[in-house]
Amino acid sequence: MPARRRSVGLKACRECHFLNPVGAQTCGNCGSQKFAELWDGLIILYDVEQSKIAQSLDIKKPGKYALKLY
Repeated sequence: MPARRRSVGLKACRECHFLNPVGAQTCGNCGSQKFAELWDGLIILYDVEQSKIAQSLDIKKPGKYALKLY
């Protein structure tokens, strides 16, 4: 069973998977107020225009993203 991460100072947006500080009230990427504190897999994207991974995940903004939410 994969190890689940319980906020490493971060929580994941349920809409776009963007990782936000634990104290955030709204997502810094999409503005949603729905968060998951348990998540797994971390991807950091710098150049989303050239990244095949960003394109396949439909990510438009650079940053840290969780791959799986619980």
